[in-house]
Amino acid sequence: MLQQTQVKTVLPRYTAWFEVFPDVQTLAATHIDDVFKQWEGLGYYRRARFIHESSQHIAQSFDGKFPHKFEDILSLKGIGQSTAGAISSFCFQTHTPVLDGNIKRVLSSWENKVLTDKELWNIAQGWIDKTDKPDLWNQAMMELGATLCGAKKRGCAACPMQQNCLSAFTEAPKKLSSIKVKHVFWQVHLFQHEKHGIWLEQRPKSGIWAGLWTPPIQELDAKPTQQPDYIHQLTHRKVHLYLKNQEEEPQGNGQWFKSWEGLAVPTGIHRLFEQKV
Repeated sequence: MLQQTQVKTVLPRYTAWFEVFPDVQTLAATHIDDVFKQWEGLGYYRRARFIHESSQHIAQSFDGKFPHKFEDILSLKGIGQSTAGAISSFCFQTHTPVLDGNIKRVLSSWENKVLTDKELWNIAQGWIDKTDKPDLWNQAMMELGATLCGAKKRGCAACPMQQNCLSAFTEAPKKLSSIKVKHVFWQVHLFQHEKHGIWLEQRPKSGIWAGLWTPPIQELDAKPTQQPDYIHQLTHRKVHLYLKNQEEEPQGNGQWFKSWEGLAVPTGIHRLFEQKV
């Protein structure tokens, strides 16, 4: 949940999640649409799909018990080396480093240069091998990057690692490149019927809003001349939404719903309709 999402957004959803899914077996037996509904508003819905698939893998391959070995944790869907390192060190005291954005910045500051991922992993492993409390080390590294060694402001005077940092009290090394944002232009076709309700389709299993319910969407080849009805900001994309009311009968694999209550609908569609419908 914390991947690409702020802590203040996650905390209430984290608690609510375990009220609905108290254990691995319950989650594994739940339909993916119900999982998406509980995830609604957190974005990046493929994370919810990965959690669901991982719970089924744990139920089938590990007798419903979360695996203890780092390699087995890494085999779970959606868990990369950094997340596996965090889980393994926090839960099982293994010397497996975490390498999130904060820690990358801290290590680059210590070395006073921009480092490749391979270099960062090697340096992170070297540091964590020196401690007898790998969970505390990983937590401290993340907190250091989130507080004293920030991207815009650094508190070198209060930093406990200033003597180990080659860039202390100077400007930190800059990233070589920045994230490029892609602009996407979508026509949202709204079919409404006095008796039937609203026509919705389930999105494909990959891509933006994978597996969620939306009105029919058509990707446009070029930017329209009119202003979009709503722009939904994602990390790597800006989705420009243009709402078009349709009067003819809908075609395709969708279905009529009296209400979308209980369905997993993207936040962008929610906000589009709040403004225009």
